[in-house]
This record gives sequence, structure tokens and C-alpha cells, in this order.
Amino acid sequence: MADSYTTDSHGRTTIIERRSGGSGMIVAMIVIIALVAAIAYFLFARDNREQRQSDAVVGAAQSVGDAAQDAGAKIGDAADRITPRR
Repeated sequence: MADSYTTDSHGRTTIIERRSGGSGMIVAMIVIIALVAAIAYFLFARDNREQRQSDAVVGAAQSVGDAAQDAGAKIGDAADRITPRR
């Protein structure tokens, strides 16, 4: 709080008090909230991207496994046709 003192020509002193309306505190709170929201967004976005990448790798590995099983079954069928089991 800054006080300003003035004296008029009749010898009286007038004290004028200037007070902040608190708008600086409101602006600071808005900036802090925006900063926290931005950090949270980037953290969640990174986690979501990593999850999608992990899901893609798991899906590819499962596809390779399925293809290997199919190939094994086909090879077994072909081997049975060439040399029938007794």
C-alpha cells in the first residue's frame, strides 16, 4: 500500500491512500492454473502416445505369432501329403 501525502495552501494535510484492487493476484492465479493445465495435458498426451505405440507392437507380435501357427499347420499338412502317416 503506497500512501501519498499532499499539503494544500491552507496548511491542511490530505492523505490519499492508493490500494491495489487485487487484480494482480487474480492474473497470477490464472497464469498458474493455465500452466498446470498445460503440463497435465502434455503428460497425458505422452502417456496416451506411448500406450498406442505399445498396443501397436503387441498387435504386430500377435500377427506374427498367428502367421507362424498358420505356416506350421500348412507345412504339417504338406508333409502329411508327401509322406502319409501309418
